[in-house]
Amino acid sequence: MNWISNYVRPTINSIFKRSDVPDNLWTKCPECGTMLFHRELSENQQVCSNCDHHMNITPRDRFAALFDGGIFTEVKVKDPISDPLQFRDQKKYPDRMRAAQKATGEKEAMLVAEGEIGRTSIVAAAQDFSFMAGSMGMYVGNAFIAGVERAIAKKCPFVMFSAAGGARMQEGILSLMQMPRTTVAIEMLREANLPYVVVLTHPTTGGVTASYAMLGDVQIAEPNALICFAGPRVIEQTIREKLPEGFQRAEYLLDHGMLDRVTDRRKMKDELVTILRMLGGLPPAVAGELPPPAGLDTEFVEEAPVSKTPATAAPKGAVADSQKSAKPVAAAAAKK
Repeated sequence: MNWISNYVRPTINSIFKRSDVPDNLWTKCPECGTMLFHRELSENQQVCSNCDHHMNITPRDRFAALFDGGIFTEVKVKDPISDPLQFRDQKKYPDRMRAAQKATGEKEAMLVAEGEIGRTSIVAAAQDFSFMAGSMGMYVGNAFIAGVERAIAKKCPFVMFSAAGGARMQEGILSLMQMPRTTVAIEMLREANLPYVVVLTHPTTGGVTASYAMLGDVQIAEPNALICFAGPRVIEQTIREKLPEGFQRAEYLLDHGMLDRVTDRRKMKDELVTILRMLGGLPPAVAGELPPPAGLDTEFVEEAPVSKTPATAAPKGAVADSQKSAKPVAAAAAKK
């Protein structure tokens, strides 16, 4: 009977044993209900492949998709005083901070980094809504100012990805003070003649909307992002009226002149490269593979294959003809 108890019975039990499947392999789209495989969702930058709904994305994942090769360097941020008001609601403020840090793996609600997009140097900052709703406190204010100062030092544009529930109530008036502080920092950028581009993501509300999130030279938003000071539910309860369909969403703000663009997250990098190079007076970005950087010895660099797309392929001899035609025009201009 030993062979039955030692071999047959364990084999039968293993056949009918329920295997444990990790809970995080699939994500349900909150908009259309489609079950999305985690790897596919990550490759699609947390955008639903069925309905194009934009889910929340961490700053590190956003920067990995934004910067060339996913390479960026974090900008150091000065640490503020921790829990200056010794605030306590249902939990102590330090306990809430530790819980958020453990859940997200981040130090605070904003990450600042520098790198290149399309061979254009930028400094970028992004808020993490999963960290205490991306709320603006003293650290966020310090991070924003550190990013601006780094952009001024490098003489490059500053790009802000906002996502916040407003000012952090646990820091009281000290969190509200970040509104004028960040506004002054933006004025420093303007005095240095450097572009400040804001990308508003879902949701951007409260004191963040009332300060640095709406002061960009160019205002871009992700599709269907909620952008407001007071939310629609609060407004409806105050005025006792039903608000229009899509009120305070990105497309509504675009139609009413509050935004310049509404851009899909997957196309955001190309959009930013085009805008930043235009604002910087640089030539348009090269489509496809970029040429080697200036100063690189190209004698031993293998040439990239020529594009076969008719729209982008120049006719044979077109460059030579254009150079010939340019000479008479230049001569005529010199006579005048």
